[in-house]
Amino acid sequence: MESEENGVRRGAEAKEVVVDGVRAAILSGELSPGQRLVEAELTELFGVTRGSVRSAFADLIAEGLVERIPNRGVRVRRVSVEEAVEILECRGVLEGLIAARAARRVDDAQAAQLRQIGDGMQAAVASGDVMTYSRLNSQLHAAVSEIGAQPVAADLIARLRSQIVRHQFQLSLRPGRPQVSLPEHLAIIDAVLAHDPVAADAAARRHVESVIAALQQGEQSAGVLAEAVAD
Repeated sequence: MESEENGVRRGAEAKEVVVDGVRAAILSGELSPGQRLVEAELTELFGVTRGSVRSAFADLIAEGLVERIPNRGVRVRRVSVEEAVEILECRGVLEGLIAARAARRVDDAQAAQLRQIGDGMQAAVASGDVMTYSRLNSQLHAAVSEIGAQPVAADLIARLRSQIVRHQFQLSLRPGRPQVSLPEHLAIIDAVLAHDPVAADAAARRHVESVIAALQQGEQSAGVLAEAVAD
């Protein structure tokens, strides 16, 4: 149970305040990869004890969002493209599992929700509204996950996604990317609506494979640009 003394929050809920706050700052880009997290600054920022911050660090390390460096403290963890690809390979299996379950379980009301999201995504791409498309993208994955009703897989996906969200956010803003991913998402919707678990599994995996290819292509392009600048 949370307690408060002299305006300082304590206990499990205080720890969660720090976890949620630091996680949000990492995902939004407010905290950059490699940036050091100073315990004293966080106690003041969130109005909690040092013990709550240390407990929060343990949870964030377990999530793979931060890392402890011997004699240097805690910092936001850097995730290379190579590691992001490995994470996505694992996610592809889980996303396929959930999509297949969704195809078996979807009801009429849930089908209507998926159609609405798909229509919105098409409209966003047609109008060039990248941010709306990104938001609907997240809604689609959340809806399919809810329909699939596999909480263990969903929790694993959430943990994996949080580690590479910066890579995927940058990818989502890349010119032309929504036009590539839209038909992949529509294929997932169509397979779920058709109650075809095999097709849903395959469509979800193909989408993740497309994300992997785009990340690798982006890394190669960055390498060529760096060489050109060096020359």
